Amino acid sequence: MPNLVNNLIASEYDALLKSAEGILVISLGRVTVKELEPLRNKLAKDGVRVKMVRTSLLRRALAEKGFEATPEMLAGNTGIAFGSIEGTIAAAKLLTSLEVKKPGKILLRGAIFDGALLGPKDALALADLPDKKTLRAQLVGCIQGPVRALVSTLNALPSGTARVLQARVDQQAGAAPAQDAAPSAS
Repeated sequence: MPNLVNNLIASEYDALLKSAEGILVISLGRVTVKELEPLRNKLAKDGVRVKMVRTSLLRRALAEKGFEATPEMLAGNTGIAFGSIEGTIAAAKLLTSLEVKKPGKILLRGAIFDGALLGPKDALALADLPDKKTLRAQLVGCIQGPVRALVSTLNALPSGTARVLQARVDQQAGAAPAQDAAPSAS
């Protein structure tokens, strides 16, 4: 019977590795259910699920996918947070936020992101990636910058010409009374 249960769990892990776009491997050793539940709810808003895993079966499922997990990555009570790419980035941001990081009970040990196995440092770097909305805003800024400069340049041509003409008119108006004053003085 245990082999049947292990096989079912292993097949579930295989399916999870196929379907999830991003997976964060986290330590859950000192976390109580009461502490984990609010975190699960926050992650669920971004479409991320958290699950405790059996490390031996997860190691086997990862090996079948060509990933070699380090012993530190799968030591102790291990959980995974999995979901879409955007959800994984949001989960990394939440798991590295001060409110989660301060108690020190949940640690990022690694990740599978965009088809690559990442170590702890690279998993922490996921939190620094911008989300989709920020990327779109940056793209709009990049597109908008040259257009704004072109409009400013095109707008400066007529106003510059008008200033030069006004200066010429002012110069001629100032020179005309001086010429009129010169003949009457003679």
